[in-house]
Amino acid sequence: MSLAIDPLIRLNGLSKIFHTAEVETHALSSIDLEIRAGEYVSVCGPSGCGKTTLLSILGLLDSPSEGSYVLAGEPVATLSPVQRARVRSRAVGFIFQAFNLIGDLTVFKNIELPLIYRGMAQPERKALVHEALERVGLLHRIHHYPAQLSGGQQQRVAVARATAGRPLVLLADEPTGNLDSRNGAEVMELLDELHAGGATIVMVTHDPRYLARARRSIYLFDGRLVSANPVHLEVA
Repeated sequence: MSLAIDPLIRLNGLSKIFHTAEVETHALSSIDLEIRAGEYVSVCGPSGCGKTTLLSILGLLDSPSEGSYVLAGEPVATLSPVQRARVRSRAVGFIFQAFNLIGDLTVFKNIELPLIYRGMAQPERKALVHEALERVGLLHRIHHYPAQLSGGQQQRVAVARATAGRPLVLLADEPTGNLDSRNGAEVMELLDELHAGGATIVMVTHDPRYLARARRSIYLFDGRLVSANPVHLEVA
């Protein structure tokens, strides 16, 4: 399969319904979407519109109630939890708002851990961790612990962890939400560099400054895809 021709991600009629004892909530309704390899896409919309739910399904953390999801030519919507975990570990890199680093592990160990789960040999893991840390400018912090780093440095470690395994797609959920403007701008510049190097990025953000960095915007409202248009904003 050629990713230059076929989309990396294809959603058709994708819906997600959450059931409680008395309420049926339609978090996503009939989403049709294609994302090609190398795209930089932002997902925006008001709180509760389904952004995080969409990202969770794209990242195989959750499965849709209806519809299809094809990732790199493989249908993944109906995979079992074990199968989803296997695909997720190889195909998806996550960057979370809250960093989600493990406090009692060093920077090296935080980045290495997902590679261990993939069954990589130790020499390959070490090389990939060093490469990822050099990319984010933190190789000199390799033996530090998260508490010894600033918020901006922790998020850059999180980016290194997300990219070390060379995933097919990076999913960023409000990656600057816990950072001040200076550190937020540095993380966004890092994402720009990753995209320039060929990374496929799907980012949820509320910040119009960072929305402008994406090449295409997807707008959700009440769980429905309202638009998926190119971004025409000017980057400050």
